[in-house]
Amino acid sequence: MADEFDGPVSPDHEPSAAAEQAARKGEDEAPVEIFDGVRGHDGNPILPVKLKEGDMFAFSCHKGISCWNECCHGADIVMTPGDMLRLSRHFGIRPIEFLDRYCYQAQWDKAGLPVAKLRMTGEDGSGPCQFVDDETGCTVYENRPVTCRYYPLGLAAIKMKGQETKDSFNFLVKESHCKGHDESKLLSVGQFRKEQGTDEYDQINSGWMDILMKAASWASTGGPYGKEISAKTQGMFYMVSTDIDAFRRFVLETRFLEIYQIDPETIKVLKTNDSVLLLLGFDWLKNVIYGEPTISMKESVLQEGIAKTRNELGAS
Repeated sequence: MADEFDGPVSPDHEPSAAAEQAARKGEDEAPVEIFDGVRGHDGNPILPVKLKEGDMFAFSCHKGISCWNECCHGADIVMTPGDMLRLSRHFGIRPIEFLDRYCYQAQWDKAGLPVAKLRMTGEDGSGPCQFVDDETGCTVYENRPVTCRYYPLGLAAIKMKGQETKDSFNFLVKESHCKGHDESKLLSVGQFRKEQGTDEYDQINSGWMDILMKAASWASTGGPYGKEISAKTQGMFYMVSTDIDAFRRFVLETRFLEIYQIDPETIKVLKTNDSVLLLLGFDWLKNVIYGEPTISMKESVLQEGIAKTRNELGAS
């Protein structure tokens, strides 16, 4: 895909003041769940309970519990970019190979954007996860997906009126099959997150989550500034999320570095550091999709883009 898309010199949408105001109004006070347990395969309702970092809850998962491994059957696991990197390293392969072997492309309906999901076994996908063993449990536990780390917590965000940033929070997910809630082990939300190592994942996935949350928040307006995200940009979002090597080729082998201001030292890092490249990719996409000032174009390219827009407006 990298050789098919030469990189935009302006965001997908140039909003009018009225369109931007309407879009931001639609974004206010819209709670969006990112990691919401995603294991409601039994059709039972999930009971969300908003929690603060210091709030306590009772939960424990261990081999002796009666529901051992049940949550690993028919699970609906969205793979984050951080998951793709960690698990591909676990198997000693590149992310695109991991994607081909273990995942499939799906649509994240809340945002209308493509995401990778972990393929379950069984003809109808209701079988156990490919990485679970009946006796030992998760065989990739140290590098398990972030949705598995969060469980039984979900992650959501809301942007209140008058605030520029979103407020992220956790909530408790209770499902009928899970007996871990009946255990006596008490811990706070903060303790659980530290124990599960979620902060490291949240850091590398932050740009990806921002894009999904914002797209979901604006779904009622028809997309960012009232327009759908283009199919080409959706494809780039999926590429950055799942195939970091393809995005690296896009950055290094197209006009990307002629268009955007990236200092030479950073370019050296981008050639080998997948995590830093991910951060760049989602900063670039936030600029392309939403016009956010997360990446700067070179002045000559910026002026060229302004002139082109003025000519197009004059011709219309």
